[in-house]
Amino acid sequence: MGREKRAGTRNKNESAFSRAVSAVFAFVRLAEFEILFFLFLVITFIVFKDLISRPEYNQILVKKPGGVDLWPS
Repeated sequence: MGREKRAGTRNKNESAFSRAVSAVFAFVRLAEFEILFFLFLVITFIVFKDLISRPEYNQILVKKPGGVDLWPS
């Protein structure tokens, strides 16, 4: 009986590129949550930065229509 290959073992006949791609996929599987969390933070930062930079949003924060002006002019 011959030896059966186990899943996940490295084949010495694989090219360096194949081993590199396998290593990248192994890292992504290992750090999937952290990568997704980081992407979530970056995307929300970009969206809110874009929303807050609009002049209409700035006017909402500065002027209160019909309200008491707490900041002296």
